Amino acid sequence: MSGVYSVDVEITAPVYDTEVTDRVADAITNIFPNAEVEHRPGELHAETHDLEHFSELLHRREILDTARGVFFDTRQGDRFTFTLKKQAAFESVVTFSVGEPDELGEIHVSVRVAEPDVESYIDHVAPPTEDGRPIDPNGNA
Repeated sequence: MSGVYSVDVEITAPVYDTEVTDRVADAITNIFPNAEVEHRPGELHAETHDLEHFSELLHRREILDTARGVFFDTRQGDRFTFTLKKQAAFESVVTFSVGEPDELGEIHVSVRVAEPDVESYIDHVAPPTEDGRPIDPNGNA
């Protein structure tokens, strides 16, 4: 993936009394390996400045259309947000949490795009598809 992007990604996840904090941290870093995780009372907070690995996981699972839907549905100004299932993330699998909260907890992600713009960054992370395949910039599937 090419291009210059300036993004701030903020990640939070609750840590329940029944959970091992390091396993929750692993769930975050399995999806966002460059994230710097810090322990706070009752939760973990992490920050990163890219979603490259996350994008690769979306491509592998072939859930680009689902991701685009979630990102565009939650877009507000220069931000978009999404929530992931914590247990799936521990297994390095991206599963969006929609509807009822997951009983094992969720990872909340907020992405602020400074450059170039939200739509372009979403296209970068989860490109549009045709017949389930990413469309290249030349219009070919």
